[in-house]
Amino acid sequence: MLSSSLSKLQPENKNLVLIVGPTGVGKSATAFRLAQAVGGEIISCDSMQVYRGFDIGTDKPPAGDRRIIPYHLLDILDGSTPFTAADFAAGAFDAILAILGRNRVPIIVGGTGLYFKALLDGLFPGPGRDEPFRRALAEEARLRGLEALFERLKAVDPAYAAKIGPRDRVRIFRALEVQALTGIPISVHFARTESRVRDFATVKVGLQLESKELYRRIESRLDRMFEQGLVGEVESLLSSGVAESAPPFRALGYRHVLRCLKQEITLAEAVTLTKIDTRHYAKRQMTWFRKMPGIRWFSPDEFAPILGFVKGQIV
Repeated sequence: MLSSSLSKLQPENKNLVLIVGPTGVGKSATAFRLAQAVGGEIISCDSMQVYRGFDIGTDKPPAGDRRIIPYHLLDILDGSTPFTAADFAAGAFDAILAILGRNRVPIIVGGTGLYFKALLDGLFPGPGRDEPFRRALAEEARLRGLEALFERLKAVDPAYAAKIGPRDRVRIFRALEVQALTGIPISVHFARTESRVRDFATVKVGLQLESKELYRRIESRLDRMFEQGLVGEVESLLSSGVAESAPPFRALGYRHVLRCLKQEITLAEAVTLTKIDTRHYAKRQMTWFRKMPGIRWFSPDEFAPILGFVKGQIV
């Protein structure tokens, strides 16, 4: 069905706008203004905004904005449901086709780099996690060190080992797991994977700020979140039956609030630690996005140049 729908699209209809950058830089506000200006609809590329009820800590777009511009991949899951990069790529592609079918422009906005990569470069489905195998790897790493597992990976998949570091425990485990379960190196799986948006006119807008100003905005936004009732939101979610182990509770905005409610730290400490973690996360995001090819970088305060660039690139 999707392939049939895609084949009916004319080349001039296959426009796709991406807005990327670190948390707190102003991506959502820019996307909203851009959607109004070019006749767009917004697809959220955020690993936590998919969860219902997790609103303040994920800084979801205001209800007023959502009444003006259609948003996609917001509030689609309950807190107990896992959501992967593959899930995002599939859901985003469905939304892209629907938006293009209405002769509007899909605008994907967010800071989850792996999700953008899954959509743009493709992501092979792969086998599921094999917990007994992973426990065996963990035990081997404990006894012999992670270096031994990395050496094993170099033997079965030297191409992938060359791309990752010897301390990247997550990727080493996954690569060994995939090779063991499928008999095919993970690098070969990746090479065989094709993106479903490879022939789209993809316009990539990056937003960046000088570090001092970005951190000021991050801290201001986090102060606003706590003032708006972040702690009460967490209390309400817990009382409604959402487990502390639910995936969205791992998000930056919630992690330390849970510790505060368990009286492990004070509220002031929760605020301070959340700010520190968020600044570190923003640095990691910028490291990721600077490696993404084809991005034109702007200040979020330069809306006119952003709009001119996007209009000039859309075919």
